Amino acid sequence: MSNIVSVDQINNYLGQEVGVTDWIEIDQGRINKFAVATGDHQYIHIDPERAAQTPFGTTIAHGFLTLSLMSMLSAENGGIKLENAVMGINYGLDKVRFINPVKVGSKIRARFQLVSSEEKKPNHYLIKHNVTIDIEGQDKPALIAEWLGMTVLG
Repeated sequence: MSNIVSVDQINNYLGQEVGVTDWIEIDQGRINKFAVATGDHQYIHIDPERAAQTPFGTTIAHGFLTLSLMSMLSAENGGIKLENAVMGINYGLDKVRFINPVKVGSKIRARFQLVSSEEKKPNHYLIKHNVTIDIEGQDKPALIAEWLGMTVLG
């Protein structure tokens, strides 16, 4: 399915999975760069030797790193987008839960389910997706989130 739909069509997709991305690998370089960018240098993220002594057995990605990758993943094949959009704004999150750690070398992907679409003012649509970040080979996802985006139409 095309992720781009008209305002008149969007409610046809409520409750449906409307996007699944390809898998991407979470390597130590990405984790280290995130640690530098955020100042979060906790050893479970950046010190493979110490992290090997934890129940994880290796370094893990920051939960907020995994969450932040939703933007990149959504650009690939994530969620519903409206025709004639001139701008999309990250409006925030209603709920986020970090369920399963992402170990270094793991692959993740995002799945998007349309929850709602509401015209807040003329040509401004608040769209909510449930987003699940899966970890390849794991039963439990890395995270689940309710993500809000404001789409402005031209």
